[in-house]
Amino acid sequence: MELLKTRQHINYIKVRKYVIINTSEVSNVDFSKVLETSASTLRHSLNSSKALLKYDGDQPSFLSGKIEYNYEDIIEILNSAEWHEEE
Repeated sequence: MELLKTRQHINYIKVRKYVIINTSEVSNVDFSKVLETSASTLRHSLNSSKALLKYDGDQPSFLSGKIEYNYEDIIEILNSAEWHEEE
């Protein structure tokens, strides 16, 4: 049963979509359409100029024209120097 839950979780994450926005655009976010609950729950780049949004299903209209990333792509971006400080 636990293995089945793990496989379902992995498949679910793989269909999740991610978008990076400028922090100046946060006021345009309809938090009922994304998985974050408020501006305070967003993940920001190290210099705080960008924020990450994630959602399932179709791209919300307020994100129209934004680049949509899959899980593998966003992990690579989040591990870059812009988002992740080396220890």
